[in-house]
Amino acid sequence: MKQAKVLTQKELKKVLDYIDAFDRHAERNRAMLLLTHLCGCRVSEVASLKLSDVVNDKDEVNDIIFLSAEQTKGSDSRRVFVNTKAKSAIKRYLQSNISVYNSVYLFTTQKSKRFDANTLQQLLKRLYARCSIVGASSHSGRRSFITKLATSGVSVRVIAELASHKSIQTTQRYIDINDELCGNAVELI
Repeated sequence: MKQAKVLTQKELKKVLDYIDAFDRHAERNRAMLLLTHLCGCRVSEVASLKLSDVVNDKDEVNDIIFLSAEQTKGSDSRRVFVNTKAKSAIKRYLQSNISVYNSVYLFTTQKSKRFDANTLQQLLKRLYARCSIVGASSHSGRRSFITKLATSGVSVRVIAELASHKSIQTTQRYIDINDELCGNAVELI
């Protein structure tokens, strides 16, 4: 089975620019997309996020999101580390839609229903297609996250922890071997 495309920074920017220009749910869709690209979340995890998972009692976005076993693949709880860019996207979304505070789930459809993984998967695939990014799917964010970490020289063991993989062999299959990664490697000699 062919793996989802790993997006370049230019391609990710193209999708984000499209969302900002043409999407009436821009802040929500931007935040959902960036949680896959910047935090390595699976689509099912993004869809299952509750407001209380992400925002603390001081109305601040948490540095770490704790996902229960029911929210993850493999029925093991996990931690998701939230970087500054992802926090900013979540804050922008919350400020753009204060009705979220009346909902249990962080992300809801235009009919105020909880997203399910399939609906979110279709939404992300449609966004990539509208930007003419061939081979991209809802899993592209997660693969891009893992590959970017590897390209930046992060240890595969740390990447496996961030991705919540039990085996580094699984993590290694996610890493897209590209010219930048190879070029960085030979510069170490």
